[in-house]
Amino acid sequence: MGKEQGALGVADLTYDEDGLIPCIVQDASTRDVLMMAWMNAETVRRTLDEGTTWFWSRSRQRLWHKGEESGNVQKLVELFYDCDGDTLLALVEPAGPACHTGKASCFYRSFAR
Repeated sequence: MGKEQGALGVADLTYDEDGLIPCIVQDASTRDVLMMAWMNAETVRRTLDEGTTWFWSRSRQRLWHKGEESGNVQKLVELFYDCDGDTLLALVEPAGPACHTGKASCFYRSFAR
């Protein structure tokens, strides 16, 4: 993985009609999927500039710095975009649980089979 020639810039990503793009957050060491959150152009820039994850809270309609209340900041290792430029993947070093429930990952439940 790494940078490719002809790479997209933040403004070149494909955002939805609300100006948002989904971001999957993955532990850089374990590769566990921690969460999915929404970003806009400003939060993508802040994440890249500051080296910690920033998201757009749809429920609060404001910028959200992961860990601002819990202290569970996610240090950015690398930020990737997919082949279509419409989904992001953030590899992070988490300082604690990703989920507001206190679980390490937001993906701790499965459908009964």
